[in-house]
Amino acid sequence: MSATASQPLSIDADDLIVPRRYASGPPHALWRQLREQSPVHACSTRVYGDFWAITRHADIMAISSQPEVFSNSEGPTLMTQEQRAMRADSTSGLGMMRTIIEMDPPEHRDFRKLASGFFTPRSIRSLDEIVSASARHHVDALGEEGECDFIELVAQRHPLRVLATILGIDEKDEDRVLELTQQLFGGDDPDLQRKGTSRLQAMQELGLEFFQLFDRIVQSRRAEPRDDLASMLANAKLPNGEPMGPVETFGYYLIVFTAGHDTTRNAISGGMKAFLDNPDQLELLKQQPDAYERSAVEEVVRYIAPVNYMKRILLADAEVRGQKPARGEQLAMFYASANRDPDVFERPDEFDITRSPNRHLGFGTGEHFCLGAHVARMSMRALFRELATRIETIEPAGDPTWIESSFVVGLKTLPIRYKVRPAA
Repeated sequence: MSATASQPLSIDADDLIVPRRYASGPPHALWRQLREQSPVHACSTRVYGDFWAITRHADIMAISSQPEVFSNSEGPTLMTQEQRAMRADSTSGLGMMRTIIEMDPPEHRDFRKLASGFFTPRSIRSLDEIVSASARHHVDALGEEGECDFIELVAQRHPLRVLATILGIDEKDEDRVLELTQQLFGGDDPDLQRKGTSRLQAMQELGLEFFQLFDRIVQSRRAEPRDDLASMLANAKLPNGEPMGPVETFGYYLIVFTAGHDTTRNAISGGMKAFLDNPDQLELLKQQPDAYERSAVEEVVRYIAPVNYMKRILLADAEVRGQKPARGEQLAMFYASANRDPDVFERPDEFDITRSPNRHLGFGTGEHFCLGAHVARMSMRALFRELATRIETIEPAGDPTWIESSFVVGLKTLPIRYKVRPAA
């Protein structure tokens, strides 16, 4: 890489980016070292190539405000050679897909506007009843007491129901969609990845299934539009009056659903683990839900940071904190590290639901701030409030396990033992 300054810290860059290294959780100790000693660090890996690791809050904010230099055009993740080949394969539905995450201005702004009206706080108030009913239903499903995997019964089911509703997915298809999203975001985890004669074949089949599912919804909403996001996307027109193309339409459905589901799932499950590890914070929320339900959700997103990092490609030479990444090089902005930057957060490694202000980057920042942040917040608030007002006792019932993923990071299982009051 182009850095001329000597690196003050020698690390194994695989610990930052290789999915299986996350099987025991995020590398917070390593990020702490990088923030202190080498916050813009030149990394070299055999499988993922070279990249710059960006670990401080201020640097990520600055980079995210310059899309003309730091581009999203090559996707959000660092890729292996095999993954780059799959992305370039024109026979793969996923390889052909383009999403707003992979667009720069002005194209990105045009496509973002197609759905942004749906995601305003005013517009999503219509979801209040749906979100509250889903939260109540999934807590009811626990029964009055017992043991379960919290992720299987609650954390993955609640956001699935909310997103399926706004995207027109039939309830009978939810289990299959859940399986497909796990195969997409857990593609490096041997327990979750789709099986096939090759990874390329598996991803081709996965892309085809997603396309067939969403195409049925598109055709239905074009024939009979409704007052939902599914209809808005199916009938969207670009500023020039042309309808959104099929590849972009498919990409929009896929990114809204899969990204919205897995990130919220991991925030909910990680949040519950944080409450189990910090019972005083759960007790505070139980005693004063009205006062702390909003700040609790913000602290969960900061503390857990389900979207671990985002990649950028340099369109021109640049300078970041004295280092000089060059045109064509790639960098990884580690949101999970920035969310524990002591320059921004007091006691950054503590879980504190009263934290204010809370300038976390859990939803990103700049051009690519999470489009569905309001829905995610609403979903989490409803569920944590339902749990806080009904839990009598809750404790771990075994050790949690982690998904082998370095992009969307989270727990795979979270065994709990509980007693829950019936709904009022």
